[in-house]
Amino acid sequence: MEKFILVFLSVLVSCAATQRPNIVFIVADDLGWHDVGFRNRNMKTPNIDKLATEGIIFESAYVQPFCSPSRTAFMSGMFPFRVGMQHKVLANVQAACVPLNYTFLPQELKKLGYATHMVGKWHLGFCKWECTPTYRGFDTFFGYYSAQEDYFNHSNGAYLDYRDNKLPAWDYKGEYSAYTFARKAVDIIHQHNVSQPLFMYLPYQNVHAPIEVPEKYFNMYPNVINHGRRTYSGMVSALDEAIGNVTQALKEKGLFENTLILFTADNGGPIEGYASNWPLRGGKHTIWEGGTKGTSFMYGTGLKKTKTTYNGMMHAVDWKPTLVSAAGGTPETSIDGISHWDSIRNGYPSSRTEFIYNLDDFEPATEGHAGIRVGYWKLILGYPGGPDGWHEPMNRTKDDIYDQTIYIKGDSPVQLFNIYLDPTERNDYAIKRPEIVDQLRARMEYYRKQMVPALFPPPDPASNPRNFGNAWSPGWC
Repeated sequence: MEKFILVFLSVLVSCAATQRPNIVFIVADDLGWHDVGFRNRNMKTPNIDKLATEGIIFESAYVQPFCSPSRTAFMSGMFPFRVGMQHKVLANVQAACVPLNYTFLPQELKKLGYATHMVGKWHLGFCKWECTPTYRGFDTFFGYYSAQEDYFNHSNGAYLDYRDNKLPAWDYKGEYSAYTFARKAVDIIHQHNVSQPLFMYLPYQNVHAPIEVPEKYFNMYPNVINHGRRTYSGMVSALDEAIGNVTQALKEKGLFENTLILFTADNGGPIEGYASNWPLRGGKHTIWEGGTKGTSFMYGTGLKKTKTTYNGMMHAVDWKPTLVSAAGGTPETSIDGISHWDSIRNGYPSSRTEFIYNLDDFEPATEGHAGIRVGYWKLILGYPGGPDGWHEPMNRTKDDIYDQTIYIKGDSPVQLFNIYLDPTERNDYAIKRPEIVDQLRARMEYYRKQMVPALFPPPDPASNPRNFGNAWSPGWC
């Protein structure tokens, strides 16, 4: 009888695992709001467009203005200013990472029985092994630790930054990273034990600088005069093809119908790097809408209302609890994120009413000093970041032209916008509505009291890759 009960319970656990959705979380690096086919007919992104238009396109899902802060929010569910990750991005030579007392998304999913794999960019610190992916919840990792690197030789500076789990990956020089990452993801899918739910985190290198792409993708845009914009556009199409390869592998393995796909940019596109966030204002490195409203969508199992858009307010901190809920788990109550799973899948209003764009008192706060959203109102105090302005794609422009800004320290100027009436931020209400300014400023001060000083130490010579066989490596802090 006891043996029968054990077998029965084992079957129940197995059934529960197979019923959980597979989850694929895709991050596009530096992708502009206007740089996908479903918003811009000049962009060739058929795979992205199909998933987006047959799923749910998010029109008010926000991210941070930089890489490391957004990825902190994705993985921890915490606002960066509350964990010390609000200032710029982590550099290879800094002895810092997201504090280890925070549980990451894959750790939560492992509790639910998931196999967890990561392919792509980490950028959450790597000075010690405990900071790296396979110590923070991932069963496997293939990718790189830092902000950027060459797409073909995989070096940052003169040193390799490419890892296969814990080992330097020297054998991929000459191969474009989008090809390698897609192939690694496909291999994981093909080798996956289908009795276990699958979580794949795919933060691609595309379309971050340096602006590099194989010629065949460059040639897809013969009508784009600006060389940089043409290359950037090709990079988007290379990303799209890689995503198509992953979805095809899911279909071949019989996993696609029970898979939930989340796609998001990590920040707005860099205007000076040939991206376009048209018609939004600003871009990466700013807390304008163009820097913080991320191109994103969800597709797949569990969604009841699809082929639509969702206008509810969401933030990068919300993806962790939302995906845990979608997996059948119970989100932590100690994090900043809110689960929107029921709201998204059913088309219900969002439960989020406010969020912080950024709070950074570490000078110079060039990515944007302070911004808050409460309802339709947005308050910016001090320097909002740069470049500024409204920029259509550089398709017909030979010169790279964008608006320079001058850094100003402190909480001035004060700017107030109604994002519902004025989503492109052209009308400042600060003088007309001082009572709203006061309300939002008071709310911002409430959050300021919770701010943790930025983790932004000076360069540490112990990080020198020459100490580790000419590869950027953990083990020096």
